Amino acid sequence: MALKMSRSIWRYAATAAALTVGGAMAGGASIGYYVAMSLTKPQRARITDEYTMSPFETGADFEEVTFASRADHKLRGWWLNRPETSRVIVGCAGYRGSKAQLVGIGTMLWRAGFNVFLFDYRGHGSDLGVPVTLGFREMDDFFAALDYTNSRLPGARIGVFGGSMGAAIAIMGSSRRDDVLAVVADSPFARHSDVISYRVHQSVHLPGQPFTRISDYFLYRMAGYRSSDMEPVRWVAQLAPRPLLVIHGTDDTSIPVEQGIQVYDAACEPKELWIGQGAEHCGTYFLDRAAYCGRVSSFFDRALGGAHDQSEALTA
Repeated sequence: MALKMSRSIWRYAATAAALTVGGAMAGGASIGYYVAMSLTKPQRARITDEYTMSPFETGADFEEVTFASRADHKLRGWWLNRPETSRVIVGCAGYRGSKAQLVGIGTMLWRAGFNVFLFDYRGHGSDLGVPVTLGFREMDDFFAALDYTNSRLPGARIGVFGGSMGAAIAIMGSSRRDDVLAVVADSPFARHSDVISYRVHQSVHLPGQPFTRISDYFLYRMAGYRSSDMEPVRWVAQLAPRPLLVIHGTDDTSIPVEQGIQVYDAACEPKELWIGQGAEHCGTYFLDRAAYCGRVSSFFDRALGGAHDQSEALTA
């Protein structure tokens, strides 16, 4: 009798364990699918999406432009014009962000004597309605923006400014292009998997890495890439000897400051690290706008040559 009861108990325990494991696997798969879907799902366009700040409000001399992505998709941008110089700063916005979010720093760089090119990736800003990724497809749009810059201004001396995902794109994309002479990366992630794991942990209060690995399966099926394809920390050393400025806030709750420090540590000289004490994600700018713009423009001045030097070169 006791033996039968013992066997029954073990059967119940085994069934319960199987259900628990099965439930956990199903739950993990569901979370992984949800992560991948949320990451790539298109945003629905609304009429108010065009109601944004533009260089018109800041008084910059600008032109609305269109150019083709490498996927033959029409992209839109703003070219802030400084005909007296060949120096150009290309601005890369963050995940699901837009060129309008860079109007502040873009206008200040224009006033400092740089041409500035701000653009929207596919599925971002003025181009909603198509799937997005966390930098993988958007990097091709960045390359198209560089191609447009070179075709518009042959011999351009190009610097790149990027924030968040745009910082990761600036690092990885510029490391593959000899025409970029300097990079400013504000709040970059070190690895795609790290930032996804961190955000999953914030949401479900469980270790994020297992769900991140599961989401990678769905991410590849949905968007054709894996987290390992977006790891700025593995590419940043290839920027050298071109200068890099990494900026990160200590109170960043989207991409922890440790990730920016990892990117900086992996980079080769010349490099600079600016830690914004108390700043949230991409928030160092808001601690002191004048100091931020001054440091970024001085960095690009040193890397690309001063406006006076460039104007002489253009008229020679």
